[in-house]
Amino acid sequence: MTTRESGTFGEPKIDCHCHVLDPVHFPYRADTFYRPSGQETGSVRQLMQMHDAYGIRHGLIVGPNSGYEEDNRCLLDALDRGGDRYKGIAVVANDITRDALAGLRERGVAGVAFNATHHGVDRYLSSGDLLVHLLALDMCVSLQVWQDQLVVLAPLFERAPVRLLIDHCGRPSTDSGLQQPGFQELLRLGRSGRAFVKLSGYVKFSREPHPYDDMRPYVEALVDAFTPDACLWASDWPFLRAPTRIDVGPLLTLVERFVPDARDRRKVLWDTPRRVLGFG
Repeated sequence: MTTRESGTFGEPKIDCHCHVLDPVHFPYRADTFYRPSGQETGSVRQLMQMHDAYGIRHGLIVGPNSGYEEDNRCLLDALDRGGDRYKGIAVVANDITRDALAGLRERGVAGVAFNATHHGVDRYLSSGDLLVHLLALDMCVSLQVWQDQLVVLAPLFERAPVRLLIDHCGRPSTDSGLQQPGFQELLRLGRSGRAFVKLSGYVKFSREPHPYDDMRPYVEALVDAFTPDACLWASDWPFLRAPTRIDVGPLLTLVERFVPDARDRRKVLWDTPRRVLGFG
């Protein structure tokens, strides 16, 4: 069954994790640890074309550590060009001021990225003041962890209960089973009602090709713990550092597989991200 035939193509959608990587107009930092190129890059114009093709009305553009790190010029340009269609997640230093964060918020930035898979957990254990600023400004944290990093970081968010968006299903290890500590901590967060999870990035932790059957039990456990009222869908376009070819269409077919009820699917694709991120 194709996306068009099944109806997912025509349903309103918000892409809660995508990137703009445009080294032609916004050269990478000289000290970047990785320089995306070729099919890994995508301009805001290309992002809009992809979203138009799949009926995706809004998107959350996440500033990447690769290429740009704390240089948010490319992100802010994309937000300016996209208008009300897009919001952003910026990469910032822990010591950024509240005024500087407020300035980013005025430009369409909804929160900041914590990427422990790249920087490790220690960098974020000293981010208490930043979390206080985010809480005061009603901004969120888009958190990328893997394996058991969430166990270490969870107490940080208990002390400063900012709105928390967990990237890419928490990137569990499919070799370690559903009982691995990091994944159980993620399920606990879901049941507490304090966090949201992005159903995305399957290729980052699956060991199988599409439809990634080995990660299905993890996604189903997340949908059960978080419920569709706290699940978000995302493409992760343009698939930075992907080990194999990926397209948005096949990813959309998985939404019906994981969320077969049409009312629940509308929540995941539209109602929940619209409420959480304040679109329209």
